[in-house]
Amino acid sequence: MTQHEEADAVAAEQQEHVPDPRRWRILAVSLLVGFMSLLDVTIVNVAVPSIRAGLETSAGAVQWVVSGYALAFGMTLVAGGRLGDAHGRRRMMVIGLIGFIVSSAAAGLAPNAAAIVVARLAQGASAGLLTPQNSGLIQQLFRGDERGRAFGMFGFTVAVASAAGPLIGGLLIAALGEENGWRALFLVNVPIGLVALVAVWRLVPDNPGGREAVKDTRIDVPGALLLGLAVVSVLYPLISLEGGARWPLVIVLAFPPLVWAFLRWEQHTVATGHPPLLDVSLLRGLPGYANGLLVGTLYFTGFTGIFLVLSVHLQEGVGFSPLQAALLMTPFAVGAATTSPLAGRLVGRIGRRVTLIALSVMMTGTALAAWLVTSPSDTLWWTLAPAMFLAGIGGGGVISPNFTLTLAEVPPQMGGAAGGALQTGQRIGSALGAALLMTVYQASQSFTSVEVAARWALVAALAVLSVALAAAVRSWRLGD
Repeated sequence: MTQHEEADAVAAEQQEHVPDPRRWRILAVSLLVGFMSLLDVTIVNVAVPSIRAGLETSAGAVQWVVSGYALAFGMTLVAGGRLGDAHGRRRMMVIGLIGFIVSSAAAGLAPNAAAIVVARLAQGASAGLLTPQNSGLIQQLFRGDERGRAFGMFGFTVAVASAAGPLIGGLLIAALGEENGWRALFLVNVPIGLVALVAVWRLVPDNPGGREAVKDTRIDVPGALLLGLAVVSVLYPLISLEGGARWPLVIVLAFPPLVWAFLRWEQHTVATGHPPLLDVSLLRGLPGYANGLLVGTLYFTGFTGIFLVLSVHLQEGVGFSPLQAALLMTPFAVGAATTSPLAGRLVGRIGRRVTLIALSVMMTGTALAAWLVTSPSDTLWWTLAPAMFLAGIGGGGVISPNFTLTLAEVPPQMGGAAGGALQTGQRIGSALGAALLMTVYQASQSFTSVEVAARWALVAALAVLSVALAAAVRSWRLGD
């Protein structure tokens, strides 16, 4: 299908679209599931010391409790999106939720480190099935300004889940104690997941927009394996770097040939008339998609590492408790929660300029945080907290508009896979940013104080966000 034919098909589909009267309730259920799976990316960070003590295991093993989830999550996002495109959102959400509930229970009841690492890998793979269904459902259920509002709520969910994870984890550990608190982080998913499972089964359509839109429901297994190996070749070395290992960095050399092989295979798959895992013509034929993928990856590279560095610095460098550290970062979540829905409504009117303004505001807040992070510990509550709030106001205006603009011209029948690829870029960016900022923070301590080391780490985040801003400017000037 040519680019013009795809555009005509999308236009015809939009004209025939009849809004589902339950669409906002379906979105609420979908976002609850998305919040739960995204929360588990960060909620474990504050529990690392408790898990290590409770299971009497090594720091390296606990690192895999944290990072194994992210690795399995990133590997399965695109395949999960494609499965939803082909076989129905409800089916994939039910399968993913069952897997997530069972693996959460296994992690919470794990008797040793090996058991919890395996459970976390299964939990991450289940989340990879769940998360891309959010963007796929929004693509199929909403049109026009409503789609921007829906993605605004999705951006709100991503921002709040990322920032609220440490806070919720700190509260549970403070309330239940070191021994039982970390287990509750996983076990709490069981009752919430069961409620969500019933809601998904009752509300979410099997495949809104019609499974007829995807005539060939076969899954491109070789493509999924090649893309999964490419993701592993980046994420595994970065995860190992966070744990102190250097030798796995050589695996990164496999990334370019694996990406090349994936792109060639997908082109071959399309040429032979079979359904691809991800139609790579999106990257060439839809400049807005390629640019949005770059902006999202760079933003998460600069954004995610900030929380990890500040969490470690406030606990180990300043002497705060996990709960105190989480509370000090909570203003970011409040700011993001304030602006995400607003940005979703504005993107239909002013386009990419929303992202430019939001990134500029976030960078201003991050620059203030870099300056104020060296303040005396008893003043951080009224110096660093407002800076984090300002950064959050900006951050809340980046994620949802970027999703809306990036997926605007993507055919709905590819919405899940395209959204999964966008979120895979975010996961790679998150791992890269965490490794980069922690490396800067730890290396800087060899020649300066921990406070100044934290400042240098935030400056590194600013450098990455500057590149994201440049990419967004380029996208805006090209007319996306």
